[in-house]
Amino acid sequence: MSDPVSWYLIERGWLVRSVEGEHLGHVTEVDAEPARDIFDGIEYRHAVLEHVHYVPSEHVELIVEGEVKLSLTAEQAECLGPRRST
Repeated sequence: MSDPVSWYLIERGWLVRSVEGEHLGHVTEVDAEPARDIFDGIEYRHAVLEHVHYVPSEHVELIVEGEVKLSLTAEQAECLGPRRST
């Protein structure tokens, strides 16, 4: 397995996996304020026409080059909705 990397490196298109290793989709957006070193979470979707799932940073377990692993099961991740506006 690759070494962990910083959230600063996450890019659109990176693979998103569940805690069991199941492919959930690809990163579509990183919700962060790099200037303030704040990482709020990621958005991902499985396919172009599917809805977006928002994952708060506390559910991001591991980041390696090209991949974000969540601390959630595939079933739990499927229940996530889009990011809520504040």
